[in-house]
Amino acid sequence: MASWTRRALLGSAAALPIVAIMKRPANAAEYTYKIGTDVPVSHPINIRAQEACERILKATGGRCELKLFPNNQLGGSSDMISQARTGALDFLMTSGGILSPLVPAAAINGVGFAFKDYSAVWKAMDGALGAYVREEISKKGLIGFEKIWDNGFRNVTSATRVVRTPDDLDGFKIRVPLAPLYTGMFKALGAAPTGINLSEVYSALQTKLVDGQENPVSVIISAKFYEVQKNLSLTGHIWDGAWVLASKKTFEALPADIRDVVIRELNKSALEERADVENMNASNLETLKSLGMSVTNIDQSSFRDALRRSGFYAEWSKKFGDKAWSTLESVAGSLS
Repeated sequence: MASWTRRALLGSAAALPIVAIMKRPANAAEYTYKIGTDVPVSHPINIRAQEACERILKATGGRCELKLFPNNQLGGSSDMISQARTGALDFLMTSGGILSPLVPAAAINGVGFAFKDYSAVWKAMDGALGAYVREEISKKGLIGFEKIWDNGFRNVTSATRVVRTPDDLDGFKIRVPLAPLYTGMFKALGAAPTGINLSEVYSALQTKLVDGQENPVSVIISAKFYEVQKNLSLTGHIWDGAWVLASKKTFEALPADIRDVVIRELNKSALEERADVENMNASNLETLKSLGMSVTNIDQSSFRDALRRSGFYAEWSKKFGDKAWSTLESVAGSLS
């Protein structure tokens, strides 16, 4: 057996990294990160996020590759948030409502019937309200990107009843995201909400575990809820967005120039996705009608009055605190 000298051993060990580098594929990225979403593959969020991933790879000269995993492939939204906090996942996209058990302020855009239209939404979320939420997110080991993506105004669907007034929600078994604000709002309106992850909603509707659900029109189409729901009420009760969240642990490990590219390209895709969703709304409604869904307009004021009478706004103004609530009302007007 050959004998190994100390010099030979050290020389062999020093050679190992060189061998490893030589074996690295020529086209391998220096930094390979994952980004997870909770919406179906065909949703505009995934389409524009994939475009951002491609631009990032090109703009960094192949140094940074973001791999997109849509439709809860990396776990449910709550699981992905936990993974990102530990650094096991690099990026995710999820709504403020789902983030709210960890960051209560993140749910504030989900206050029922707060925003009347998109101009009010973007004034708030691109302004002081969004800045306040991102500041709270940063305290939990996550980084919230400046431009929140659009998931649309949420509307109620049902397999049996048509929802026109708050009375129509009495006892209605409705799926909501795993978020206290959503649950609280529907309870205040007399419904019986159940928290279920988005990937499990179709099955819950099909098996009659719940009678209905509430989501933006784009999700109703991309998740094919029209196959198991026949009535759509344009309640517009909540505007829902998707924050791009980065793990502070892994994002800050990137060189500053790459971080700048990632921020720039994801924010650029956010603005493009916003336009996509808004432009798609009218055509999506026509598509749903052609697929057999009835579409009903409602008077939002009766729902807002019902929430006010129930004490819902007064309760949540205390939970969010004076700073957050006054920032919301500066755009939405007086609620409580």
